[in-house]
Amino acid sequence: MFSRAVRPTFSLARSLSTSSHNNAKVAVLGASGGIGQPLSLLLKNSPLVSQLSLYDIAHTPGVAADLSHIETRAQVTGHMGPDQLNAALQGCDVVVIPAGVPRKPGMTRDDLFNTNATIVATLADACARNCPEAMICIIANPVNSTVPITSEVLKKHGVYNPNRVFGVTTLDIVRANAFVAELKGLDPARVSVPVIGGHAGKTIIPLISQCTPKVEFPADQLSALTGRIQEAGTEVVKAKAGSGSATLSMAYAGARFTFSVLDAMNGKEGVVECAYVRSEETECKYFSTPLLLGKSGIEKNLGLGKLTAFEEKLVADAIGELKSSIKKGEDFAANMK
Repeated sequence: MFSRAVRPTFSLARSLSTSSHNNAKVAVLGASGGIGQPLSLLLKNSPLVSQLSLYDIAHTPGVAADLSHIETRAQVTGHMGPDQLNAALQGCDVVVIPAGVPRKPGMTRDDLFNTNATIVATLADACARNCPEAMICIIANPVNSTVPITSEVLKKHGVYNPNRVFGVTTLDIVRANAFVAELKGLDPARVSVPVIGGHAGKTIIPLISQCTPKVEFPADQLSALTGRIQEAGTEVVKAKAGSGSATLSMAYAGARFTFSVLDAMNGKEGVVECAYVRSEETECKYFSTPLLLGKSGIEKNLGLGKLTAFEEKLVADAIGELKSSIKKGEDFAANMK
């Protein structure tokens, strides 16, 4: 039996060096952007990927040409503009969507809604038509709303499978692992903190009590650590002073999640990642929890586990905002022409 909070089986070194000969076609939608380029680089380096299809509205041929010179097996194709979107998606096993505009100082993820909701809906529509059985991994913010939008668009086409649509919250887990390791002087590669809820502000709920190895913090330090994990994205937005948001760490996290999905599709057992998905675990229709991944996506939702009183309050405080973000996404999809 695997541990519920087991550290995901991801290792970037492993994914780059394994002699595995699995064949997967992976599309990156938004491949020319700040997240898309480093994400595409990491995917190109992985032997889990045999075909890498890059799509964006500009610059994709250059990114594809650049990556195609790397001495790894993935065949790279570049597709630019709406006319080439269908071709980019045909036959894809996994689609990763970092497309959209990034946050600037003073913006919340929700401020991105109007622009990114339309982009994600358009891309989801193309996925429904061209690769209806693909695993869809959504990075585009606000994830709390873009996942419901994607789900509703797929429903309209009659191809929705809740086990194959993921909001990528992995950066929250990566940050929690890094911050806890820093405070405790641990090797970050051996730290695993489940993060549940959503992917914005107070909806990000790190379960420090379920950390492996077990760690403890005084109440004031725990509160500060939780706050830092919740606002870590804003920390980067401020540090970049108007030039963008978290791109490199997000690309790493997106690659980590994609490799876990591919590993599970290839039959690896015990692959666990947190992601924001259709859920019955709380009163919210969508909620992030640790998931056991399998050949067909989510094999089992591992739930919230045992929470402390502090964590129970974090969940209670997040529900209202999450419900509102979900409804906003569903309403947008319902009103789409």
